[in-house]
Formats: sequence, structure tokens, C-alpha cells
Amino acid sequence: MNISLLKKWFRELETVGADPGGGVTRLAYSPEEDAMFLKIAGFAAEMGLNVSEDCIGNMYISFPGREGTPCHGIGSHLDSVPQGGLYDGPAGVLAGLLVMEEIRSSGLDLPVMTAVFRAEESSLYGLATAGSGVAAGSVDIAQLKNALSISGDSLYDAMSSKGYSPGVCGLEKMLDFTELHIEQGRVLWESGLHIGIVTAIAAPTRLKVTIHGRQDHSGATPMDLRKDGLCAAADIILAVESAGNAEKHHATVATVGVANVRPNALNVVPGLVELRIDIRGILKDSISRTVKAVKDSVRAASDTRGILCDVETISSMDPVSLDPSVIRSLSRAAEELSVPFRQMASGAGHDTMKIAPLVPAGMVFIPCKEGISHNQQEEADLEDIALGARVILDGIRLRRSNNTSDDCSK
Repeated sequence: MNISLLKKWFRELETVGADPGGGVTRLAYSPEEDAMFLKIAGFAAEMGLNVSEDCIGNMYISFPGREGTPCHGIGSHLDSVPQGGLYDGPAGVLAGLLVMEEIRSSGLDLPVMTAVFRAEESSLYGLATAGSGVAAGSVDIAQLKNALSISGDSLYDAMSSKGYSPGVCGLEKMLDFTELHIEQGRVLWESGLHIGIVTAIAAPTRLKVTIHGRQDHSGATPMDLRKDGLCAAADIILAVESAGNAEKHHATVATVGVANVRPNALNVVPGLVELRIDIRGILKDSISRTVKAVKDSVRAASDTRGILCDVETISSMDPVSLDPSVIRSLSRAAEELSVPFRQMASGAGHDTMKIAPLVPAGMVFIPCKEGISHNQQEEADLEDIALGARVILDGIRLRRSNNTSDDCSK
């Protein structure tokens, strides 16, 4: 794999959306995300590859003469969270280009394409994997119109303002799909392994808990007369942690990521409190038990403290199992390269989860330093990206050798 070319690509990308305080900000459909797509299109053109885009700006890179032909897809996204890192998303896109460069320079005859998806992060509009979701048909126009930024603009409006026509395109023809991604956790880093083969992608169930405490003067209100919303929230927060711990052997996790307190003043007993709870897992039964335990804890806090508490399910998705044949071929590829690896689940969501219901799909994880991601200190080794790209390429070769009836290269 051409490491020198990979370094050149990253050097050219690192200034796009760079923040003065560190990290990069490339939000969905922002000028910075647009600039990233232009850069990638330029890299592809330099390699003599064909570039096309669909109705919302997802980009597909193919070998000349194979446009519209079913091919093995590799890819990821280019947008980031605010002050995010350089590797979350672009590593997978550049891995696809690296595989295509290896095929081109070696004179191989393999039908491979790189898919580059828009709007994977939910940071701006609150809707994750929107680009791949539209292409796969699992995100519709109503969802795009309901996905609003803080300013009130919709994701549908953002797409339309750039001349796109949401809802009239489908996924480019693929035989299968593989995404390389940094793990965004510490499992590979702590184990010293350089490759993870993903077996399943966890899905989130997200809850909003509203606690209707009573706002009172913190000095004039005796302790036994209080309806402290934040104290009720504390009971619930600890119960969420306990619910996650009770299911941790099933790889389920539970997190209170948001706590809004009103009026949030030093001399006021907290009144209204809103919690946002993120529950993720790869087993539906385990997720259901965790959700039930959290809802039970909300009712218990309400009964014990005499405070009204409401629970609303914001969203609920099913976990996604990845294709066994892709998992086997990637694992065998790593074995034949004498690369130690582990099969593992992904706790984070990825574009692959939207593609997997349509075509056989898999993922390759590489480590990120100390598991840090969605952070300006995010760091990955380019040698690991190249190694992951090699595993993907060899996995494709193995699948093709096991499926001689495939005629997409003709």
C-alpha cells in the first residue's frame, strides 16, 4: 500500500475546517464538508478515476468503464463533530482510495468502488447517518424535514439549498460493502492489536426524562419541605449506571449524557430538570431490560420523592449484525497476513449499519491512541490505515475466489 500517497492526502485534508484551538469542524453540508468532498474528488481525478454524485451529494468513485456496474464498495464519511479529529470518517474514505490505487498500480482486475457519504454525524441536525440512510432508503423526506439545527433550519433545506433533490436516489450498485474506521474506544489500544473485525453494530435507544421539581429559595426552604428536581435526577443518574452495569456482560451500556437544570442558580432549589439518556447494545433483549430498568428507576424516584417525572422515548433502533461471509473473509485475510486481530462489536454507529440491510457488509477497526475520538486529540497511525486497507483488499479477493459466478468484472 502506498503510505507516501496516504500521508500526502492527509496533509492536504488537515487544513480543511481546522480550528484555531485544535481539531477540525466539518459539519454536515457546511462549506467545510463541501471542501472535503472537492479534495477527495481531486485525489480521485489525479488517479484517473471516475467521480459521480447522487441526489443528496453522496459521492461514488469508480474505475473508468465500470460506472454503474455492481462492484465491491469501500467507504465512509467526511463530516466531523465540532472540534473533532482528523481520522473519524476520512480514514475509511482514504482506505478505499488506497485500495483502488493498489489495484490500479498492480494491474489487478477487481471491480471496486469508493463510496463517500454525507452527514454521518448528528452534531448539527440531530440525525445520524443521514447520507447513507437516504441512499439506502431508510431515511425519508419527512425525517430530513424534521431534523433541525439550533437555528431552526432543516437538513432537507440544507440539501435543497445546494441544489440537491432529496428522496429521488438510491444506493449505487454494490456487491458488498466494507468500512474501515477508527475504533473510537480503547479495546484495540489496550490490547496492542492493530486490527478488529466487527461482528455487529450497537443501536441506541434514547430517552428524555423530565423531572418537575419545585423551584424554591435555597435558604428559606427547610430540607423536609423541598421537591428538589436535581436530587431526583441524581437518583435516576445512578440508577442508569447500575442498569448498564447489570447488562455489561452483554456489551450493553447506559449513559446520561445531558442534564439541563432550571434555573441553575446557586441560591435556588432546582425545579425543572431534563435528562437525556443513551442506551446502546447489540442484543435487543438486553437493551429492552436496560430500558425497563431505567424507566422503573424513574417511577421509583417519582414515588419516593413525590415529584412528577415524565419519560419519553426519543428514538429506538435495532442493532445490526454484519454479514458472516464478509466477517469470515476479513478474518481469513488477517490470518493469511499473520496479523493478530480480534472479532468485536462496535458500540458506535456507522454508515455500515444503513448499508447492511441491503448488501453483505462488514467493518475493519483500527486503533486510535488511548481510544480518544470526537476530540481534537484523536490520533491514528497511517500504517494501521494501510494495514486495514490491505485486509479489506485481500478479503475482497477471498470472497471473489469463493464466488466464481460473479460476472461484474466482465
